[in-house]
Amino acid sequence: MARTRAFLDLQEGRSTVRLLDDAGIEVVMRSTRRIAVVGASSDPGRPSFGVFRYLLDNDFECVPVNPNETEVLGVPAFQTLAAAVEATGQFDMVDVFRRSELCVPHAVEAVEAGARCLWLQLGVVNWEAAAIAADAGLSVVMDRCTAIEWRRLAGRR
Repeated sequence: MARTRAFLDLQEGRSTVRLLDDAGIEVVMRSTRRIAVVGASSDPGRPSFGVFRYLLDNDFECVPVNPNETEVLGVPAFQTLAAAVEATGQFDMVDVFRRSELCVPHAVEAVEAGARCLWLQLGVVNWEAAAIAADAGLSVVMDRCTAIEWRRLAGRR
């Protein structure tokens, strides 16, 4: 029931958290170079694999964050976002491929890591995570796919 309510609130615009609209998403996408992909998978059947590959192919520097992976498409994976930041530097965006109920710790990590945007992938809605990020000054996107939005708004490919 709570998951359904969260999606309905998103669709009907009922929230105190400001989410980016199309214009805001385009600005974020155009100003983003480094993306931490939380939940990135080396399994070609997983959506995170396809999105990771698409973003790499479109000149984004992506780093997989997944304790169950050693690398994704030849890019070394990190167990945590903090470890990825320590080893590779700060990220513009934290792109989350996790179940909605698991997103709050990733929002906290994104804030602590100094990211500019928390992006919860298509099918992922968590208002608490969104509030944590927004209250810390991060832009927030939920229930949208970075690859689809880049293709639709910014990349036009």
